[in-house]
Amino acid sequence: MLNVEQVSKAFRERRVLQQVSLQLAAGEYVAIMGESGVGKSTLLNLIAGLEIPDAGRVLLEGRDLGSMDDAERTRVRRSRLGFVFQAFHLLPHLTIAKNIGLPLALNGIHGAPARERVAELLAAVGLATRADSYPRELSGGEMQRVAIARALVHRPALVLADEPTGNLDAEAAQHVLELLANQLHRDGAACILVTHSEIAAATTQRTLRLTARGIEVAEQ
Repeated sequence: MLNVEQVSKAFRERRVLQQVSLQLAAGEYVAIMGESGVGKSTLLNLIAGLEIPDAGRVLLEGRDLGSMDDAERTRVRRSRLGFVFQAFHLLPHLTIAKNIGLPLALNGIHGAPARERVAELLAAVGLATRADSYPRELSGGEMQRVAIARALVHRPALVLADEPTGNLDAEAAQHVLELLANQLHRDGAACILVTHSEIAAATTQRTLRLTARGIEVAEQ
């Protein structure tokens, strides 16, 4: 469902990625590790269509993101991708339920279908009683569970998770990782998890390492 074909990306004089290739099957859960500055976040941005490669192609479900205009890439992001960030990125003025439901609203899904899907995700992440709470009233682990629910509520084909446990303690991180894996399996979404944590990477189906030479299969 995802093919990254020999992509290269530079910013001014600095080459960040050089002929990187990656394939991801539908429903597959993969970790990408690597040193700081090696280009992990840039790779995620290319996969999300937020950046366009200088060379090579990114094909999502057979469609070349680089051949689309900005409006079409935005539509693809809204409908086919979900995002989980280290900093949560919840909107502080919206309730938890409305934060989770935001991708549905952006995709034109309202009313009873939206309410039912949000309620389903709230229950799945163990926050059914917190629907009317605000982000400031939740712990870090709870906010990350909301972020997972928001990423999956519109049933994306691919979830991009950028250091989702980086701001959590060990116990909360383990809970979040288990929850993410369970929800991905239940919804059939593929996921790329960018992480520095060997523990987090061990929860995925395979681990890849991004280096200056490209992507390599990590030693098990």
